[in-house]
Amino acid sequence: MSKFSKVMGGLLALAVATGAAAETKIGVFSLERIVQAVSNQKDDKKVKEEFARRQAELQRMESQAKDMQADLEKNEATMSEADKTKKQKALRDLSTQFQRKLREFREDVSAKQAEDESRTGELLRKAIKQLASTEKYDLIVQGDELPYYGPQVDVTDKLLKMLGGK
Repeated sequence: MSKFSKVMGGLLALAVATGAAAETKIGVFSLERIVQAVSNQKDDKKVKEEFARRQAELQRMESQAKDMQADLEKNEATMSEADKTKKQKALRDLSTQFQRKLREFREDVSAKQAEDESRTGELLRKAIKQLASTEKYDLIVQGDELPYYGPQVDVTDKLLKMLGGK
């Protein structure tokens, strides 16, 4: 049992124990479903186009490097030493440029994903607080690691609606 599960179990036990004195309203949500729905609904065409354009450029550079390598191997025996050195340098330069652009591309994609996850997390926290306030929930917890929770306490669909999903 993970630390999270133990903490969640303790919180639920505390909520149930305090519920004996007063009516306790508990909500549970599936973070996995919310993240999946939010990532499926994203339609940031500008970002997708930017990454697609950069990916196409990387593919072009990779193809160009393979062609240069094949040409060098094919014609190596008939080339002058100066031409051979010149083509090897051009291939090295292209390879270095490709590796740099690939690294930058991967870093930018990771940064964009982290930014999106952070924004989604903040929106989710606000939606949870709003739901708890408007519908008078005493406790709303993430249920992905809970062994079981019934549909009567599942607030995932309500949160998705608030986030503009499904």
